[in-house]
Amino acid sequence: MARKSKRTRKTPAAPPPRGASDRDKAIDALMALLAEHSLDEIGLAEIAGRAGLKLSQLRAEFGSVLAIFAAHMTDIDRAVLAGGDADMAEEPARERLFDVLMRRLEALAPYKEAVRSVLRSARCKPGLALALNAMAVRSQHWMLEAAGINTSGPRGALRTQGAALMFARVLTVWVDDEEEGLDRTMAALDRGLASAERWAGFVDDLCAIPKCVLRGPRRRRRYRDEEEPEAA
Repeated sequence: MARKSKRTRKTPAAPPPRGASDRDKAIDALMALLAEHSLDEIGLAEIAGRAGLKLSQLRAEFGSVLAIFAAHMTDIDRAVLAGGDADMAEEPARERLFDVLMRRLEALAPYKEAVRSVLRSARCKPGLALALNAMAVRSQHWMLEAAGINTSGPRGALRTQGAALMFARVLTVWVDDEEEGLDRTMAALDRGLASAERWAGFVDDLCAIPKCVLRGPRRRRRYRDEEEPEAA
């Protein structure tokens, strides 16, 4: 059963104000353009024009359109990390991650049309999907850490990739969820986290197999050595 949110979640009417730096102007311009066009239709010159920048100014900040989008994702990461709830510290890991990812959706809310556009493009372009996945994995590394979930080592790498794929599925529900309470989105996130818990248990068991395999022969050899009678 989907849980109810502890907080009232409302979609902001407009993107929050950024600074006046060339970097911020470029990001704002790209996100505005994405609400109107697909990613592959947007060029650097168009972004510079929308931002009121010269191409030389844009080049001083970014090397590609995807780099601008990656900077936007970094800003979303920072917004989520700055909004931690101390009351969640004693909650189970699943509840902490639920709260973190809902905060991420709140931060993304002003850019819902842009996110919809990017998801649509990713479905048709495998290369773009791979690039976006790499960005999502970096972001989910921080989201998991914010929830107190370890991301180090091979298990951590699997967790971050799994979280990125799970959150991408949640986004496909979120972009079409017009309810103020985001009940459909929260239900999708709840299901995704439940599936992730089962997967995490499977991964832990799988990672334990090599240790058992390596430990087994040594035990058998030691047992044989102890049982062998001494040579006459």
